[in-house]
Amino acid sequence: MMANAHPSQEENSRVQQIAASIDRLSPQLTALSDHIWELAETKFEEFGSARLLAGMLEEAGFDVSHGIGGLPTAFMASFGQGDGPVIALLGEYDALPGLSQRDGVVQREPLQDDSGNDNGNGHGCGHHLLGTGSLAAAIALKEYLAETGLPGTIRYYGCPAEEGGSGKTFLVREGAFDGVDAALTWHPGYGNAVVSMTSAANYQVRYRFEGRSSHAAASPHTGRSALDAVELMNVGANYLREHVPPSVRFHYAVTNTGGFSPNVVQATAEVVYLIRAPEVRDVEAVYARINDIAQGAALMTGTQVQIRFEKACSNLIPNITLEQIMQHCFEQLGVPTFTEREQRYAAAISATLVEQSEGGNVNTPSPLPLPETLDAYEPEAGSMLGSTDVADVSWIIPTAQLETVCFARDTPFHSWQMVAQGRSSAAHKGMLHAAKVMAATAAALMAEPSAVLEATQELRRRGGIEGYACPIPGDVLPPVHPSLRA
Repeated sequence: MMANAHPSQEENSRVQQIAASIDRLSPQLTALSDHIWELAETKFEEFGSARLLAGMLEEAGFDVSHGIGGLPTAFMASFGQGDGPVIALLGEYDALPGLSQRDGVVQREPLQDDSGNDNGNGHGCGHHLLGTGSLAAAIALKEYLAETGLPGTIRYYGCPAEEGGSGKTFLVREGAFDGVDAALTWHPGYGNAVVSMTSAANYQVRYRFEGRSSHAAASPHTGRSALDAVELMNVGANYLREHVPPSVRFHYAVTNTGGFSPNVVQATAEVVYLIRAPEVRDVEAVYARINDIAQGAALMTGTQVQIRFEKACSNLIPNITLEQIMQHCFEQLGVPTFTEREQRYAAAISATLVEQSEGGNVNTPSPLPLPETLDAYEPEAGSMLGSTDVADVSWIIPTAQLETVCFARDTPFHSWQMVAQGRSSAAHKGMLHAAKVMAATAAALMAEPSAVLEATQELRRRGGIEGYACPIPGDVLPPVHPSLRA
């Protein structure tokens, strides 16, 4: 269903009312996102961040349920009235390890503690903005429902561990999204657009090798090196790259080398693999081949290998019905605009990217480092190489998402440059604008419930809902301490 190209007076009034609510709350919202940036908590450890977000929602009149889906840092906040649609807004708030960085500067400058040690974590994907922006949309929509009496329910989902944990996939598996009719979300970036792309499915798997320690000089023949097994596995996997489809990606990190003494044969070693492909079935096929390589490495070294499946996510299903409505709301609201000072700082950040790229990895420079245009809507515009656990929500609920400008053009995700810009006024502007678009989209769906039914029918035609199979087996638990599970 295409949204009306000429908004009615009622529609304009609704959008203005929602935008005014968010503008009024902007000081509290920017302070909240900045506080979460400071906490920089990584997957399944976002206790402070979740507490801050849930607390603000409780103060705003939401009913909050903590520890949903068995995840201690997940929660759901709800406000509703009548029999209208149930709309979910998805929030994230996890940071990344190894990306500690001072804000507002244009050089790599890790934050350090009193002993001069790197503090470790940083918001290199902007999830402090993501979670707060979705919260802002939820509060604005709640105020609109309360004032107008429009029937409907808004749910904010606090979703942990998007980075390397697939928290939403666990929540989907445990039924946390039951009863939701549509889901909306966003991601901070360097463009203004409704994002109509699929994503890669993935598996994350840990391979732990067990061997036998020995003196590397006096009795190496009695030892069995687990580190050798890891190295041989990685060599074998790298040879496999030539014999998989071009759309397949796999990456690994050696998380345990077995020690730091070269004169000891390493008895244990460990490597974690992330395997990506366009669909889950493609990932499964490559996963089986990598498992064979691991078993072969164990045979070659006389070691044993334990294979532990950790997490997974599906490929994303775009929903054109919802996206068209979201694009219409975006066009009504326009795009964020930036001051000369904000553009200068973004230009200084961009200069560091040009230096890094050696001329090959940065797009043609734009006249504005912080773009001030809205991209034309392109339904099903292709596939992103990365993955997201929003995908699993999109298989069971019609889902739409957008991007707003928060960072200098072409800033790499998971970089120190993104962390440095995380508390800038430009980042705040993009966050608040995304909140307005999401809240306006949700209000439009509540005002016209038939659009939600049409979006659901579209999802079914694309193979979702009844065709969904969770890629995480039922016996795989998230890596949190059992005592913390809800």
